[in-house]
Amino acid sequence: MSAPAYPFSAIVGHDQLRLALVLCAVRPEIGGVLIRGEKGTAKSTAVRALAAVLEQVDAGSRLVELPIGATEDRVVGSLDLQKVLRDGEHTFSPGLLARAHGGVLYVDEVNLLHDHLVDILLDAAAMGRVHIERDGVSHSHEARFVLIGTMNPEEGELRPQLLDRFGLTVDVHASREVPVRSEVIRQRLAYEADPTGFAARYAEQDSDLARRIADARARVAGVTLPDAELNRIAALCAAFDVDGMRADLVVARTAVAHAAWRGAEAVAQEDIRVAAELALPHRRRRDPFDDPGLDPAQLDEALAADSGPGPDSDPDPDPTGGGQSADGSSEQSAPQRNSSSTSSSPASNRTAPSAPPAPTFRTKALTVPGVGEGNPGRRSRARNRSGSVITATDVADQGHGLHLFATVLAAAANGRLRPQPDDVRRAVRVGREGNLVIFVVDASGSMAARDRMSAVSGAALSLLRDAYQRRDKVAVITFRGDDARVLLPPTTSAHIASRLLTRFDTGGTTPLAQGLLTARDLVVRERVRDRSRRPLVVVLTDGRATGGPDPLGRSRSAARRLVAEKTAAVVVDCETSFIKLGLAGELAEQLEAPLLRLEQLRADYLAQAVRRAA
Repeated sequence: MSAPAYPFSAIVGHDQLRLALVLCAVRPEIGGVLIRGEKGTAKSTAVRALAAVLEQVDAGSRLVELPIGATEDRVVGSLDLQKVLRDGEHTFSPGLLARAHGGVLYVDEVNLLHDHLVDILLDAAAMGRVHIERDGVSHSHEARFVLIGTMNPEEGELRPQLLDRFGLTVDVHASREVPVRSEVIRQRLAYEADPTGFAARYAEQDSDLARRIADARARVAGVTLPDAELNRIAALCAAFDVDGMRADLVVARTAVAHAAWRGAEAVAQEDIRVAAELALPHRRRRDPFDDPGLDPAQLDEALAADSGPGPDSDPDPDPTGGGQSADGSSEQSAPQRNSSSTSSSPASNRTAPSAPPAPTFRTKALTVPGVGEGNPGRRSRARNRSGSVITATDVADQGHGLHLFATVLAAAANGRLRPQPDDVRRAVRVGREGNLVIFVVDASGSMAARDRMSAVSGAALSLLRDAYQRRDKVAVITFRGDDARVLLPPTTSAHIASRLLTRFDTGGTTPLAQGLLTARDLVVRERVRDRSRRPLVVVLTDGRATGGPDPLGRSRSAARRLVAEKTAAVVVDCETSFIKLGLAGELAEQLEAPLLRLEQLRADYLAQAVRRAA
């Protein structure tokens, strides 16, 4: 017999998280909760604890976990191929969405889930129904569930378009207060020592919570949304300049759910405030580099602007109805840690922060030659499950999905009216994949002038934004002085990368060889972890190599070692002096890589050149 889940009522702090989960349990049409937080912050514990509470609300409720490697057929369901081939019957086999009906659908590391699957989940959560048209079969079934996704932002962000489609978002952080951390440890150790006894101590509180959720569900349909408060919601969303109408609808649904939760018959300003704090922060992000969050002063001003003064009560955020929160810190306004630093150095090798980066721009599409086998993305050609069908294969471990026409043709060629298992053909698809893009940035004294460094940083950020949009993994290496360092290990988090790139140390000599060797070592290490993700090394330099004996010879040797790893590369010539030395061009030849000037990175460069000629 498995141990009982950790009780929901025993979770220390995380008041906003618990409230968001409860409100979505009261009204699943809100669209689910995205929980963002560093590792070890009880994200999964809270989700499983909620599922245990909902089992008391509805006996049929269950927790269904969706693995990030799931296929679309497993998520929505598919034609039962065995029955088709054996009995000639078109029978639909339900997927995970059908199993989650009435319960919780949980996606851990949702930021690593393929985008088209996230779209399917969010559509089902919003509509409460799944409709499938495929392989000549039409099927529809109910799928009302609480959608919960968890993610660690350090491992990559959700694209803004997908982030917006989650109803609510909560950022969770481990408390820095010693008493709170001590209580977390105390509670967890007590649970591990005696899970059954620990759960029994909180059984009554969890049962009370289940009853409150059931009562709120029964009450929510009768809660009214007065015109004055409806106008307040519209004015609030307009004040925060959110796109579309989804934010307005989510705030309205959440405010109604909160009013039902606190036992009110009509929505009031306090309900709208709680809803806005949960539904708007992530919708303000127009760019992957933007910080999430909501300014409380701006929220107060927007709430008061339309309808005048309203009730000034502070809603009880504790869904258990308990007393004072164990964690008094505000999770939404937690300060960002500064990951970069400046250091003091001798005058001969002065270290200074780089100039503010130049404005970013849309860049040229840099691709890895050939056809890969990597995860779906948008950069380079690859055979994967999301591409267009180009042919069929009878090899079981190749291709993705059934190629129905080829299967029927194979059966006909074998003289059979009904296909047999050995007639099955799979679809071979070619689409695009995400790559590992490694930026190698020259931060030495030869490029330390503020205007040059500003241009290089702006170009690097532009390439980084492009890599994020193309679903790449990115890493950043800088070289200066007598060494190179990995400023950013491989990640899909553009936000973290941008913070590091906007301010890093410059000055000193130019150890170009060390930069190339560090890139080569990183390529080798990452291939051990993921052989299907092909690397693309982008070197931003003027090509100079100084410091140590034979710097040019060492850089040529390093380039040969990088080429030996069969690594695609691009050299971006950042030389801005009046007299051109052409050293970046020589490096490009050594790396067998194309050479681009800094200004040629812009996607509209050719169009600009044509306009200038005209």
